[in-house]
Amino acid sequence: MMNFTAFYLTIQQVEQVCLFQLSWGQGQNLSVDVAYPENLTTLYQEWQNIYLSFYNTALRGKVANMGSLAAPPIDWHARLVQAEAQFLSAFHYWLRSAELFDIRKQIAQVSKQNQTPYLDIFIACITPDLAKLPWEVWEIGTEFALASSQIRIVRTATNRRGTVINTQGKYPSKARILVILGDDTGLNFESEKQAIASLKDYADVKFIGWQPNKNIDDLKTEIVQTISSQNGWDILFFAGHSNQTNLTGGELGIAPGVALSISELEPALITAKDRGLQCAIFNSCNGLSIADKLIDLGISQVAVMREPIHNQVAEVFLPRFLQALSEYKDVHESLISAAQYLKVEKNFTYPSAYLIPSLFRHPGADLFRLQPAFMNEGIKKLIPNRREIIVLSVLLIISLLLPVQQFLLQRRVLLQAIYRQLTGQVATVASPPVLLVEIDEDSIRKAKISNPKPIERKYLASLIDRLTANQAKIIGIDYLLDRHQGESDRILANSIKTAVKSAKPTLFVFAGTANQDGQWLRVLPNIANLNWSLEGEIEILPGYMQLLPDHNSQYNNSQSSDPDFSKLLNPGATSISSFSGLLTLGYQLQQSSDAPQPKLDSQEDFFQQINNSPDRKVQDRSHSQTITRFSYSLHQMWMHPIIDFSISPQSVYQNIPAWRLLENQNIPKNLQNLQDIIVIIAPGGYEEAGLNYDGEDNFLISKFPAIKYWRDQENPINQSQILTGGEYHAYMVHHLRTNRLVIPIPDFWMIGIAILIGKSLSLYLLPRKKSNQPQSLIIITIVTGIYGLISLQLYISATAILLPWLLPSVTLWFYILSAILEKKSDE
Repeated sequence: MMNFTAFYLTIQQVEQVCLFQLSWGQGQNLSVDVAYPENLTTLYQEWQNIYLSFYNTALRGKVANMGSLAAPPIDWHARLVQAEAQFLSAFHYWLRSAELFDIRKQIAQVSKQNQTPYLDIFIACITPDLAKLPWEVWEIGTEFALASSQIRIVRTATNRRGTVINTQGKYPSKARILVILGDDTGLNFESEKQAIASLKDYADVKFIGWQPNKNIDDLKTEIVQTISSQNGWDILFFAGHSNQTNLTGGELGIAPGVALSISELEPALITAKDRGLQCAIFNSCNGLSIADKLIDLGISQVAVMREPIHNQVAEVFLPRFLQALSEYKDVHESLISAAQYLKVEKNFTYPSAYLIPSLFRHPGADLFRLQPAFMNEGIKKLIPNRREIIVLSVLLIISLLLPVQQFLLQRRVLLQAIYRQLTGQVATVASPPVLLVEIDEDSIRKAKISNPKPIERKYLASLIDRLTANQAKIIGIDYLLDRHQGESDRILANSIKTAVKSAKPTLFVFAGTANQDGQWLRVLPNIANLNWSLEGEIEILPGYMQLLPDHNSQYNNSQSSDPDFSKLLNPGATSISSFSGLLTLGYQLQQSSDAPQPKLDSQEDFFQQINNSPDRKVQDRSHSQTITRFSYSLHQMWMHPIIDFSISPQSVYQNIPAWRLLENQNIPKNLQNLQDIIVIIAPGGYEEAGLNYDGEDNFLISKFPAIKYWRDQENPINQSQILTGGEYHAYMVHHLRTNRLVIPIPDFWMIGIAILIGKSLSLYLLPRKKSNQPQSLIIITIVTGIYGLISLQLYISATAILLPWLLPSVTLWFYILSAILEKKSDE
């Protein structure tokens, strides 16, 4: 593969033989002699005469007198189409001759290996008659299955004495354009004025030219002085009448009956070139000698019309040319685009007009293109088109739908669980931080409890007695104790108070929540007092953490004043402390000898005591952040920590049926002393568990596929199809105690970043050559794969950040594939 940009082809006619001399690379050249077809000149002249007869009015140049007889009723359109076909057929036949095969083959071979978007062929015609031929239509690569767009033909002058000054990219963000409007006799410049004025966002434009009653000498002086202006110009544009001359380089009609020769303008043009003039555009007739002279002076590129051009054709050509230029295409691309428009869209109206425009370019010059202003144009390029708006709107809406997000989130957590196991990053702990005492179906049957709703208080008392005997210091009761059970309440209260007044008091955290009427359901005062115990919200947010209360929380546990529970289901509410959060806070404070301890004679709300304690140490992630609280108003969960079910349950909690604890059967040794373990007494999956309806406390594990994955790894396989509320609370306690809080970056945000990256890649980085597309696709595939692996590892690491992969990757690939499809359609 090579980076090759140009061939140089010199063509000279000596009598009936044409010498084609091709040069390229580091001195390589190839010479071929080809007989010049005798009929080619005749066919060209016939085409030219019919062309001039068809466009016999409002031409932008002088045409030799073709006679004064009245024109016969001839269909000049049909004759022009026929003459063009005959002329081009003979021209193509000559260019496809066997003698030129080696030249065509050499160009095709290099083009196939070339990595640049285009291969330019600079053609210099030493013989003037050859320069009149439409070399731009030479289809060099067709016999070698090359796309015509890969090879561009550009002209150059045989004499190039002036030094080219490349200022591309060095001029201000807005280009400077000088427009000279010449003699408008029989012409109309309004369309061109409007087209040029439309570039005001891209360029500073100055108009000068002839006005009625304007002094001719003053006009000439104004033109010369303006061309050589101190501020310089990037583009010189001329509209009007022009003609080629043999000795003066051509002439421009600047006023009725008045012309300026290029030789008269030569000093001003050289000064303008030295001050940055890159491109000259002549929307006028017979510009071959003008282009030759300007390239000889060192002007980088000159666009001209080789033949007389009708005023209406000029009016159609220029807006298309400038439109392409405003899209930041270079001058050559813009000229090809405008000529193609004349050929495809306007050929019936203006036949043969597409053959007339030519670009002359100095081989040492960079192609001129408008440069976007860094901010404004960069932003404009990022504005999505209609298809992008539709697709991106769908993706962004999906990213804001919480049910969809929860579905994707749990599948991502499943993937994280699989990744943990495959990479050997499954945590192993000797003793999980949470003990879950589960009152399951077997426990209910063995205790001969006929109706476990509400649970028998005496049974809870027996569990508390057993746990405190094993020195449990933090006990959470995931049961609502809001209704009286007579003697059972007294038995339970005695067990609780006995544990609290022991030498090493036990801290109890009771369950609380609001019913469907918004009434707070709390522990009965004859069972426990919140001056020496805690009460936490047991309502959960599927897939998400309940966070710790803020230090400045005004949470009130007193029975005399009900808190405002109108925001109960709002995860950002800080006036209600979560059940798991209070268990964790209690555990942290139990580790300090100076921390407040529960006392039966306390007269101050115990939550306020521990909330004000200097020993309270929690992560910032344990509290809802400002952006997270803001997202709640949008019904979103931005950066709200999630439950990390990618950690196996065995690493989070140890569960034991209540009946086994009471019967002291097969109790693991590590459960003989529970001083350093948080204990939760909770329903173990029986059907009646729940507040508002039976089974409310039992979640189907189909909603949490990572849990099912871990259970399938157990030996024997755990066949349970539910995840209990107690297990859910155990995960939250584990995360808060171990500071394992995974922050999910919103898909909405990452899609926005993917849009910027995808749009940038589609605009700037994707190679425009078709042969490089597979390589680019492989690279992008590898990059998205690496991003996915980084995202998986970042989740597991101590950083604990969840970077979404699916929707951002879909967004990126949408842009990449759209760009490739657009490129194919252009070809």
